[in-house]
Amino acid sequence: MRVAILGCGYVGCELGRQLRERGHDVIGVRRSESGIETIESLGLEAVRADITDADDLESVPSVDAVVFAASSGGRDASAARSVYVDGLETAIESFGSRADPPDRLVYTSSTGVHGDHDGDWVDEETPIDPTTEKTAVLAEAERVALETPPEYGFEGTVARYAGLYGPDRYRLERYLEGPVTAGYLNMVHRDDAAGAVGYLLEEDLARGEVVQVVDDEPADKWEFADWLANEAGVDEPAKRTKAERLEDGDLSAAARRRIRTSKRCSNEKLRGLGYEFAYPTFRTGYRDAIEEYIAGTSSNG
Repeated sequence: MRVAILGCGYVGCELGRQLRERGHDVIGVRRSESGIETIESLGLEAVRADITDADDLESVPSVDAVVFAASSGGRDASAARSVYVDGLETAIESFGSRADPPDRLVYTSSTGVHGDHDGDWVDEETPIDPTTEKTAVLAEAERVALETPPEYGFEGTVARYAGLYGPDRYRLERYLEGPVTAGYLNMVHRDDAAGAVGYLLEEDLARGEVVQVVDDEPADKWEFADWLANEAGVDEPAKRTKAERLEDGDLSAAARRRIRTSKRCSNEKLRGLGYEFAYPTFRTGYRDAIEEYIAGTSSNG
């Protein structure tokens, strides 16, 4: 299988590495020189292109599958729309209009499209209810990913990611130092975020469907932080309720909505499709980070 990963960054590079290891041809696409160097360092074919530019995308070879894994860089809703909606539409049209279009597309979305469910469980059948301008853009992009590819003779899949963590993104100090605001964490390790997409492609699953990519155990933030502290051998961090956090006068409206948002995301569908997690919960996923933290504190002491 020949796969193009558009926006081959944190997850995309790991996906490319895994696919290459299993004998597939991978093309990683980034617009920065540093991004291209990272892709090439993994032994992958690299193409420098702006994935929102149709002319640039002509330089990307034709493939069997396209993975749209771009990031808007944490910018505002307008910037997000230019990447996730306009860029996705451009990519679908660019590849779909070729004499040899791809067989499928995978778009990586976010469980943020669910909005607030007061701590209840949500799955792929739960109606989405985005509560911010940016998550509304992501919801629109999901629609584009599912509805537009059939116009060009192929099919789309939405891989809806929970919060990503892993190498360089463990953020241990954030929880060990506190204070920690109450709520739930829905997480997935980078290696499983990549592994799940690779699995769906290789096994030819979930065409025209949404699949939530989240680990087995939504974590209560206070319990998670205490577990980290106990494993790292430090004092448990200070805690605060949502009401206490919302008393801060420096919070934006979007930040307030995020704090109020609470849900637990189910991975029953992904598990039912047969995917086996490398890191089924944070207890295995954070092991390396904790050992590194302990080693660092020991050497500093």
